[in-house]
Amino acid sequence: MSAAEETAIRGQIEKVIDGLRAKDLEALREPYASDVVSFDVEPPLQHVGIEAKLANWERVFQVFETVDYELRDLTLTIGDDVAFGHAFGRLSGTMKNGVATAGMWVRVTYGLRRIDGTWRIAHDQVSVPFDILSGNGVTDLEP
Repeated sequence: MSAAEETAIRGQIEKVIDGLRAKDLEALREPYASDVVSFDVEPPLQHVGIEAKLANWERVFQVFETVDYELRDLTLTIGDDVAFGHAFGRLSGTMKNGVATAGMWVRVTYGLRRIDGTWRIAHDQVSVPFDILSGNGVTDLEP
């Protein structure tokens, strides 16, 4: 794994974070592959294609007045044309009703492809641990 490749991939993920904080859907379009498949915490089971991914973020922007996103412990494995990474992420901010929320920590996995010389997020998955006996999500864990 070269330092340049790692820097390029981290830069793409930073573009997602910057786009979220700015609530800028067009800025969010650039780091993703057009055929991105996203397994998010919100239904349906999968969001297929960039328009579905952006619609998912647009729903967040409809609820939040201000958005922040924190990513911790991003670890990358990089090949010639594919890479993957995992981290912990937390979306937080102030909702349109004025209520501030610290959000919850989730597990994030990224799959990337080099497309025309640029790393793009081709897959992401966000998950919440759950208690198997109750079937309830466990949302108070911290990295």
